[in-house]
Amino acid sequence: MYGHERPVRPASLHSRPSSTPAALSARQLRVLAEAAVRELSWGLPAVAREVRGWHMMACAIPDEEIRQDALASLVHKRGHTDGAALFCILPHSRDSNLLRLLVAYEIMWDFLDSVNERGAARGDVNGRQLHFALVEALNPDLAVSDYYLHHPWRNDGGYLETLVRFCRDACSRLPSYDAVRPLLIREAWRAQVLAINHDPDPVRRDRTLRKWAQREWPAEHEASWYELTGAASASLTIHGLFALATKPCASIAEIVCIRDAYSPWISAATTMLDSYVDQTEDGLNGDHSYVAHYPTNEVAIRRIGELVSRSIREASGLPDGERHTLIVACMAAMYLSKDSARAKAMRQHTRALVRAGGPLVRLLLPILRLWRIAYTQRST
Repeated sequence: MYGHERPVRPASLHSRPSSTPAALSARQLRVLAEAAVRELSWGLPAVAREVRGWHMMACAIPDEEIRQDALASLVHKRGHTDGAALFCILPHSRDSNLLRLLVAYEIMWDFLDSVNERGAARGDVNGRQLHFALVEALNPDLAVSDYYLHHPWRNDGGYLETLVRFCRDACSRLPSYDAVRPLLIREAWRAQVLAINHDPDPVRRDRTLRKWAQREWPAEHEASWYELTGAASASLTIHGLFALATKPCASIAEIVCIRDAYSPWISAATTMLDSYVDQTEDGLNGDHSYVAHYPTNEVAIRRIGELVSRSIREASGLPDGERHTLIVACMAAMYLSKDSARAKAMRQHTRALVRAGGPLVRLLLPILRLWRIAYTQRST
């Protein structure tokens, strides 16, 4: 299962302070309480309304294959949508435009991943064409492309174009959008790596991913090529920049700090946690598993633990660090609360990853397990 390539310079992660990550300070607990109230009273109900609207449109997609992909991504990747909307806790007041943008962009991201996977036999030229939507949704100056140009199925009833135009309109309403736009578009271009992830030829896929990482990060990086490509496969950096753009006159320093914390560290940690909890399923389906690139299981757990700890420290060092820390801890707890992470064969490793996340992850873990149970009951 595991390959023979080691991460680049993993020891450098230990150069950071060894203080306990995500400590339960009074201020952190106050942020947690405020976020819980906002999520329960406004965020989760608002997300549910938005998802229902997109679900109704997805049901009307003429091509059955595209319709199946749209509906499946809305149902099976709903946790991603709620996770994206969690970035609404970053502004100090509610922002309905931000919530709707986060939901729509994540729905589009997950939909494209599903459509790309179904059409993987058409090669990465098809995947890249599909994923132009992620770039054009952030750039109203570009004409809308024919995203299904190389795809076996084409008639989505305007579903994808509607998502693109909706995101454009929502972006235009963000006070500091012009300031964050260049980095947003760069991160969306990096998401083209998603077109490579589903290449059915693993040798060609890994060779292409390695070249992509070397091109995007030409200087030596302390993260490995598969950690860098894994980070680009996540939408978190874009979500963080969306949230920052709600702030009038966001500074270049703030924008760069958000980008550097989320790309690659926070994004890499969440991708590896996602891959960790799905590794059995990925192995059975023959899907690309990011954790399988680590040389051994023990190395994988140690390294993912380092990434989780590093991510929480990066988040805590940002302006409003308690809010960013809560987001990272929630995402770690969300993945580690999955049933697969609690399987007997993985239980010990999961406990090690929870410890790496610190007290806040331990506190959130049972809460997220209850959320999973409640969500499952609502979906049946």
